[in-house]
Amino acid sequence: MTNMNIVHVQSTPIDNTMVKSYRIKLIPTEEQEKMLWAHVDAMRSVWNWGLSVNMERFRNGEKHLTKMSLGKILTELKQNDEGFKWLNEVSVQTLAMALLDLDNAYAAFFGIQKKGPKYTENKIKKFKIRNKKLTPYEMNGHPKYKSKHEAESKFYTRNDGVYLLKGSVVLEKIGRVKYQTNYAELPIVGKRSENTTKYINPRVRYESGKWILSFGIERESAKRELNDYSVGIDLGVSDLAVYSYDHGTQSGRAKNVNKKKHVRRLKKRMKRRQRSVSRKYRANGNHEKTARIVKEEAKIKKLYRKLANIRHNHAHHATSEIIKLSPGRIVIEDLNISGMMKNKHLSEAIAEQCLHEFRRQIEYKAKWAGIEVVLADRFYPSSKKCSSCDAIKRDLKLKDRVYKCDECGLAIDRDLNAAKNLEMYAV
Repeated sequence: MTNMNIVHVQSTPIDNTMVKSYRIKLIPTEEQEKMLWAHVDAMRSVWNWGLSVNMERFRNGEKHLTKMSLGKILTELKQNDEGFKWLNEVSVQTLAMALLDLDNAYAAFFGIQKKGPKYTENKIKKFKIRNKKLTPYEMNGHPKYKSKHEAESKFYTRNDGVYLLKGSVVLEKIGRVKYQTNYAELPIVGKRSENTTKYINPRVRYESGKWILSFGIERESAKRELNDYSVGIDLGVSDLAVYSYDHGTQSGRAKNVNKKKHVRRLKKRMKRRQRSVSRKYRANGNHEKTARIVKEEAKIKKLYRKLANIRHNHAHHATSEIIKLSPGRIVIEDLNISGMMKNKHLSEAIAEQCLHEFRRQIEYKAKWAGIEVVLADRFYPSSKKCSSCDAIKRDLKLKDRVYKCDECGLAIDRDLNAAKNLEMYAV
């Protein structure tokens, strides 16, 4: 499982700098944890309230309200309505960010509605069978209400109110919270007036029984000496990645972590718990959650997070090994993952490989190191092309794990052959 003391990095170019994101584990006191949960509840409650207001206005034929208009209404409610006064204990910026997130969700929704159909075909069929009328809430991309038990437990904390002291971090309305990390380059200060660091989008979330603070900091790009060769990466299901470099003389392989014994054991345990929850629902005769169901679902979420962390960490190790080669460029396939997921026999295996996450990590780590990333054309026949004589093998099947060239007689691992072709790929 990914160690929560280790920082995960995500980079986005900003002129000559990059935004490097960090995740550190918080160790709050009992009183601080109550405040953390109050902020989580406030963020979810304000989202649901704003969504209800706009849905009611839509039903009445009134204009959609933006975050500014909703914010003014919320301020009045906090002062005059008893049901909203508890929000005064929470950071104003947390509430404002909930409305901004809702605003962004509506902007995305309006964009989806302009481009495509209002409802999915499956949704139309389901409502027709149930003899129910479709509402705007069922429209493609419409923001959804956040359930206390199912929504992600997280909140935004004021960016100019965050600063790191030795062994503790200061969060607005919560105070000094102890943290744990083994990362050495965090900007530690002695007091608030010494802080010159701009923290980008700091958010606190609750994951598998742990509180995590994530934030971004602008850093200068870490350029390095690069070699004069390319690395070709073939992504797959049998192995996560097979790569070729140094003009085809060297190769490497990132194995499929899902085949490892401890991962298979965790998957088996999770499926067993999922079946147990399903039986409890049937025994109830309805979809109401009993205390036992809530308890079981919490255990499932913990196992799911553990598996996700293992896969995420494995991708980090694999991509870091490739970046350490310091190639002049990296060539990777532009896979149609959504199309691949339609294959019912392979969809689960493809989802577990986290191919999109692997590519995301390669791209930002390469930018950080100054390495060029080339996406091979989606229809480039990397698997069917012979890496020795360039002949195309039209009848190559998915089950053929060894590539045998009919022209030159080359016999080579199918994935390695594809990686070599990608290494030699010309833009």
